[in-house]
Amino acid sequence: MTENPRQNVTFPSNGSEAHGYLATPASGSGPGVIVIQEWWGLTDHIADIADRLAAEGFVALAPDLFGGKVAHDAEEATKLLTELPVDRAARDMSGAVDHLLASEAVTSDKVGAIGFCMGGGFVLMLAAQQGDRIGAAVPFYGVGPGVPSTYTGVTAPVQGHYALEDQMYPADQAKALEQQIRDEAGVPVEFFYYEAGHAFHNDENLIGTYSEEDAHTAWTRAVSFLKASL
Repeated sequence: MTENPRQNVTFPSNGSEAHGYLATPASGSGPGVIVIQEWWGLTDHIADIADRLAAEGFVALAPDLFGGKVAHDAEEATKLLTELPVDRAARDMSGAVDHLLASEAVTSDKVGAIGFCMGGGFVLMLAAQQGDRIGAAVPFYGVGPGVPSTYTGVTAPVQGHYALEDQMYPADQAKALEQQIRDEAGVPVEFFYYEAGHAFHNDENLIGTYSEEDAHTAWTRAVSFLKASL
């Protein structure tokens, strides 16, 4: 089987530099997708998500928002998250969008964005800030400082994946968020709710809530949505 080319990349970020992990399809080109990390950092799991997207035909870039740091427990993850300047994360994600849209390997004129936990919140922020440059937004149980207060800037369709037993982000809040995006952005919005806990998609998660069946269902839905939207 042909492996997908993978590489660590450096790209401009508002006068400075940011780093990330890039996975390209075996074909050499495809629609672009930004993959946004959980609060653990740019882990092997997030790199695997990029690889899996590349296997589906996407050019996937995961920007490293923690500058190479990876957490090994919830206390360390909380520290990295609270110390992360949201404006710098926004610049790094914008730089990642620039990098993909300027790449000859990217065939789409917009990029998709998929993120998990902290990254799910940043997916929504990226869609609100970048407007027409984002063609699809896929937050998985999005939480954290990146969750916007308003969604009037969102022009991309949104597909959300949230857990009914999520102790970090209760389902009633997710349902209110779903309605807020629909009301304020006026874009197609569909949230799916799973009989699972927070981070159910992460097969390496450290809190013991991985659900193989729900992860498979959510991933299939997300990939189909990205392909249809981009």
